[in-house]
Parts: sequence; C-alpha cells; structure tokens
Amino acid sequence: MAHIKTPAKDVVPIGQKMAFGAGHLVLNLLPGALGFFMFFLLTAFGMDPFLAGLLGGLPRIFDALTDPIMGFISDNTKSRWGRRRPYIFVGAILSGILFAVLWQLDPENGQVFNFWYFLIFSMIFLIGNTMFATPLVGLGYEMTSDYNERTRIMAFGQTVGQVAWMIVPWFWVIIADPNVFISQAVGVRQLSIIVGVICMVLGVLPAIFCRGIDSSNMENRKKISFKTMFSNLKDLFDGIKQVSKNKPFVKLCGATFLVFNGFQMVAAFSVYIIVFYMFDGSYGAAGTWPAWFSSIMAVITAFVVIPIVTAISNKWGKREAFIISTVLSIIGYIMKWWGFDVTLNERFNNTELGQAQTRAVGQVFEFVNPYLDSVGMSWFSIDASQGIPWLIFVPIPFIAFGLGGLFTIMMSMTADVCDLDELKNGMPRKEGTFGAIYWWMVKLGQALALVLSGAVLKAVGFISDAETQTLETMTNLRIADIVIPAVTAGLAIWIMWTYSLTEKRAHEIKEKLIERRGEI
Repeated sequence: MAHIKTPAKDVVPIGQKMAFGAGHLVLNLLPGALGFFMFFLLTAFGMDPFLAGLLGGLPRIFDALTDPIMGFISDNTKSRWGRRRPYIFVGAILSGILFAVLWQLDPENGQVFNFWYFLIFSMIFLIGNTMFATPLVGLGYEMTSDYNERTRIMAFGQTVGQVAWMIVPWFWVIIADPNVFISQAVGVRQLSIIVGVICMVLGVLPAIFCRGIDSSNMENRKKISFKTMFSNLKDLFDGIKQVSKNKPFVKLCGATFLVFNGFQMVAAFSVYIIVFYMFDGSYGAAGTWPAWFSSIMAVITAFVVIPIVTAISNKWGKREAFIISTVLSIIGYIMKWWGFDVTLNERFNNTELGQAQTRAVGQVFEFVNPYLDSVGMSWFSIDASQGIPWLIFVPIPFIAFGLGGLFTIMMSMTADVCDLDELKNGMPRKEGTFGAIYWWMVKLGQALALVLSGAVLKAVGFISDAETQTLETMTNLRIADIVIPAVTAGLAIWIMWTYSLTEKRAHEIKEKLIERRGEI
C-alpha cells in the first residue's frame, strides 16, 4: 500500500471539521426524530395505520425525486459564497422551521385534516431538507483533494452525527412519560420545536465556516433559470447517465444498498425480540432496554468503531477497511443468537462476574436515580434489582462496524470517484449529483426495506396486536434477524472485492487533474 503524506494545504482545519460535524448531526437528527415521531401519529393523533403508512411512504418517493435535481442545481450554481454554502444556510433554517410546523397537529382536528396537513407539510419540509442535505454532502466531498484526509473528514462528520442516534431512541420514552408532558400530543408538538431550533443553529455552521473547492473559474457550468428549465432537465439526465457509467461508483452504491438496507430490514426486530422473546411480551418488564441497546450502539460506533475504521483505512486502504469492518459486522450478527438467548442471560447473571457487574450498576443508579427523578428524567433510570440482560450488549461492538465503517469509508470513496469523473468527463465537477444519487439509492432501499421488513414479520407469523408470540415465531424471527443482514453484508463484500480505485490510483488521478487545471 502506497502511503503519501497529506500536503499541508490539503489538511482541513479542525474548526471546519467541527462545523461539518455539526451539519452531520443535523443530517442524522432530522430523519431520526422524524422516524421516532411517526410512532405517535397512531397513539397521539389517532391516525389509521394504513394512512400512517402512506404518510411514511409517499413523501419518501417525492424526496427521492428532488435529490438529483438539487444536486444538479448546486453543481452548476455561481455565487460569491460558492456552489453549496448558500443552499446549506437557507436549507438549515427552512428545515428547522418546517420540522416544527409539521408536528403542530391536534387530535381534535380530525383524521382527514391531520392526514392532508401532514402530507402537504411533509413535502414542503423535504424540499427544505433536500436544500440543506444534498449540498452539505457535496461540500464534504470537495473540502479536500487528499485521499486520506477525505476519510478523516468523513470520520469526524460521522462521529458527531452519531450523537443524534444516542438521543433519538429516548424521544418515544420522553414523550410517553406523563411526568414530562401532560399528553403525547403536547409532547410531540413541544419537542419538535426544540429539535427544530437545534437543527437551525447547528445547521448553518457548515455554511458559515466550511470551505469547498474554488469554483470561481470552473468551466462548462449550466445556467440555472426558469428559461433554461427544460434544457437543464436534459443536462441533468445526461449527467446521471455519466454517473451511472462510473463503475467504481456503481460498486459503492450496490454495496451500500446491500449493507444498509440489510440492516434496516431487521432494525426493529431487536425490539420485538427483547420484548416478546426475552420479556414474554411485557413492555413494562422490557423497560428502556431497547433504547439503551440503540444508544450504546451509537456511542460505540462514534467513539470506538469509526476511529478504528479510519486507522485501518489510512494503513491498508479504503477497500480493505470496508471489507474488514463488514466481516466484523457479520460476526456480530451471528453472535446475536447467543446474546439474545434467555437461558444464557440468566446463567450469566448467576455467575460471580454477572452479579458483580449488576451490583456495580445498581450502586451507580441507586445514587443517580433520585437525581433523575427530581429533574423529571425518571425514564432514564435503571432498576438493577430486576436483572440486566448483559449479553445483548456483547454483539454491539461487532455489529457497529457495519454502518460505522460503511458511511465513513463509502463517503470518502465517493469523493475519490468525483475526481475520476472529472478526469473522464471534465468540468463542472459533479459532487452534488454523485451525492444525490448515492443517497437516492439509500432512501429507495430504505423504503424497500420497510416493505420487506413487514413481509418478513408476516412470513414468520408475527401478530402485531397479540400480547405474546409463539416460540416458533420468535425462533424464526431470531433466525431472520441474523441471516438477512449477514447475507446482504456478504454480497456487499463480493461486490467490493474488485474495487480498483486504490490510494495509488487516486493519487495518479489527482496529479493529472492538477496538471490539466494548470495548478501549482
């Protein structure tokens, strides 16, 4: 592996990395909060499950259509502030405001009114969010031209972004707690305002502090106006065709589609297994363990997995880092069979080690719980006397390598692919288009994963309104929870095995581009 020292001019200052990370926190917080808030369409606002499903699916289709358009617009924009930053600034403000407006529902308005209100404002919100998200992703690709510094930038962004996933699993616990909000509807409305304000404040930081490529002399950009709308559509489709012919990029999209959506298909299964298998269908007994499971996953991803993946990438290369991290995630999925086993958890809790760990946690929360109760955070407390399912947390460090390695490496690789596209197709550079199509694949796959997830639940015999599930159903669900993401991850490794854009090749492309541009 060729190791080329990062030139000083290509090192992104820590302040810009922090601003980029703040943008990624918003990039994760908005969809994360949206997903958890959707649960309350049924419980707080009395929405019919079928209509709630439409409200989850229809806006996603619309969102998938707007991403490539926004990518094309930002690629071809000319302004004194660059191609991306004006959209990020305006998009962050619109996203925060519209997210809060979206959730100002009232159950007394009736189901039909709430359905159309939410559907219309979902579409408007997604326009603002696309205006923010697509240019932000494109900006990240162009903040440096160095092979390894790109990985470090994406790692920083992904680490800060994981903070959102440490927080959002607790939203449904907080909103449902009568000691915090007088009703779930009030909780949704007030918490959405808090989330919106946070997203506005953090979302504008990349627009203010981050710097992309100097585009002042960039050639062949299309004019963006109402008069050129139809010719722009043709140029957009031509650009998409060029991108689709980029073989390394197609491999990135294919591998991401498999890893991410294999994970997404079974993402909710862990909650069902904890509640219906480990705690016999008792949500009260299961308590907040599902939320703890998700939050601990995010903590380990941010502060353990992403730094390790970055180090592996810098030492052995991005393709190798992806393969290693994906293999580790497969090991983690397999380990869930024992981690979620009731008998093994009981046996471990009866060992000296298990009892010592439970006592230690009990002593900590015996001290902390009264303070949590006094500030209205009783939902965060742990009653260790009821036992702790320790083994469910053992697979987490391995599973976390799946998504933690995926987006850190793939987004860095996409920046390399943009260089290859410029070499083959010339200016303008298409970071926005590449980013839009990449995330379009993610969103399309996510929508498909949600449909297939329901199909799997039905196939194993899961009954949504039943108080308990049969042992056969839960056994089949546990098998699916392991086999589906492990198989899709294995296929992703197969796809990436022949990925050819190495550090040496990326450096050769960079040198040719510098020579072509006449840079020193």
